[in-house]
Amino acid sequence: MPLLAQNEDMDRAAPSLPRTEPDLSPTARTTVRRNRVRAVTDRDVLWQVLEDALVGHLAVVVDGVPMAVPTVIGVDRGGPDPGGTVYLHGSVAAAWVTQAPSTEVSLTVTLVDGLVLARSAFHHSFNYRSVVVIGRARLVTDSDERQRALDLVVDHIVPGRPATLRPSTRKELAATSVLALALAEASVKARSGDPVDEPEDVEAGAWAGVVPLWLQAGDVVTAADAPGTEVPPEVDRVARRTIGFRPGASPRG
Repeated sequence: MPLLAQNEDMDRAAPSLPRTEPDLSPTARTTVRRNRVRAVTDRDVLWQVLEDALVGHLAVVVDGVPMAVPTVIGVDRGGPDPGGTVYLHGSVAAAWVTQAPSTEVSLTVTLVDGLVLARSAFHHSFNYRSVVVIGRARLVTDSDERQRALDLVVDHIVPGRPATLRPSTRKELAATSVLALALAEASVKARSGDPVDEPEDVEAGAWAGVVPLWLQAGDVVTAADAPGTEVPPEVDRVARRTIGFRPGASPRG
């Protein structure tokens, strides 16, 4: 995923990520063909990227036009779909929500962990982790699964938050649709490490390196209509959350 160009020579920087769970089994649609050394087959890395990501982009054809819609996700490793389930929600009136069920869609999630600054424009790149999931979207109609999915979406952003909230009203539930996507057909790509320069560029002595990037929460701002209200523990925890590779730290910060 370089800034300017891609070719096989750039594959020499392979990802250094944990590989502990059963492998993904790529299909013809999810087999990585460019920059193949960056393909990661460990399903645990798939979960890590999905769990770290705050936003995904769902690609769906709406009235004949392809659209990539940003959306919050909820992840269920033990979900009812093959390979686990990722949930998405939206307004019942949204065109992408009404047209996505029972059609082929694609969900993409990307985390940028660093700017890779090489000695030539051609070899500039990112350190990153990305996931592509392909499948047939399913409209969730079972009331228990819908409620669990909506809780997972909130919990994905602030773990533990759903248990502190009032129950959703019938009106709120009626205004919300939930889609499910199986995680059986997915691919993961990643890059980490230094720039990969041509030997003659290295010998020239110019600077090259990596600028690490991560997502760090700022200070919590209590709502103006509730001054002095104590910040709950789950919000305090998420305010200290770090997403991305930090120098000398684990991938989860």
